[in-house]
Amino acid sequence: MIPFEKAWPYDIVMGDLYVASCPFCKTENVLLPLSPSELEEIKGGMKRLLVFPCCYNKVTILDSDRDYFLTDRVLR
Repeated sequence: MIPFEKAWPYDIVMGDLYVASCPFCKTENVLLPLSPSELEEIKGGMKRLLVFPCCYNKVTILDSDRDYFLTDRVLR
């Protein structure tokens, strides 16, 4: 089970990854610079640096499931 305080929900819409809001600047509907194929690599154990395009804050994605990213930082 993913620790809730380090997790952030995402959605896949028409082949693009979105978050409903940025955990740092609260911008809504942020398009992430990740592809759904990269999610499979993350699920396989590969870490991925994610830079939010709205405010340029960074988190490292350690794992993911169908709805949430597990990051290295507390986001909530």
